[in-house]
Amino acid sequence: MKAIIPAAGLGSRFLPATKAQPKEMLLVVDRPVIQYIVEEGLASAADEVVIVNSREKKSIEEHFSPNPELVSMLRERGKDKYADAVEHAGNLNVSYVYQDEPLGLGHAVHCAAEKTGDEPFYVLLGDVLVPDNSMLPAMQKVSDEHNGASVIAVMPVPDDQVNRFGVIAGSAISDDVWKIDGLVEKPALEDAPSNLAVFGRYLLSARVMELLAEAKPTVGGEIQLTDALDAVLKEEEMYALVIDPQDGFDTGTVESWLETNNILFERKYGKKA
Repeated sequence: MKAIIPAAGLGSRFLPATKAQPKEMLLVVDRPVIQYIVEEGLASAADEVVIVNSREKKSIEEHFSPNPELVSMLRERGKDKYADAVEHAGNLNVSYVYQDEPLGLGHAVHCAAEKTGDEPFYVLLGDVLVPDNSMLPAMQKVSDEHNGASVIAVMPVPDDQVNRFGVIAGSAISDDVWKIDGLVEKPALEDAPSNLAVFGRYLLSARVMELLAEAKPTVGGEIQLTDALDAVLKEEEMYALVIDPQDGFDTGTVESWLETNNILFERKYGKKA
């Protein structure tokens, strides 16, 4: 089972910082954003993380490559803590596929089709962090309880933010699980079927990947993952795990990235940055 991380985007909101450095390599407390997400993927049922990369973002691949010379130099200088951190990042089980055209999230996910084969797979969006790595196992549990169904993580959002997200329609079957009937992309508040917004963690059946192979560009001329999810709902059941807003952190804007840094720094060190 694979965990897919789409990482080929431009990082436009962080320009000019992302002109020379990928957004995924921006630091959150003590490591790049993408390392949190790789570690989360490997803490789940996945045996490998597949990064859908741009060929220009070589620094991501360098970060996850072994560097025995640097490790040796750090150990010789008595800097074992830093040597351990470099060694750890270089030994994570990561592979790469490439998205050569910016054709949307659905297209990015489908770039990893040969890696996933006929198995279910995770998709982890790079704009959000789950530092305790607990979300994917919880989603797997929901899937196991419902015959291997696809599961999406969702989070309650305030009324004034509903129109920023994809929102689910459906009904609650327990305190933290909904059965999904449909997905609505960025609805007006009066049209929103719920206040539960898609968070950026997916556990998807192999059928979703098959449907992405047939998908045509829609909104913005891009192949949308949401379209494939809507299509699979006609054939299979799908569920949502409702998460606590304190369990996930947004890094998609400069403001939210700064806020996430401040919160996680305080959690790690017991004091404000």
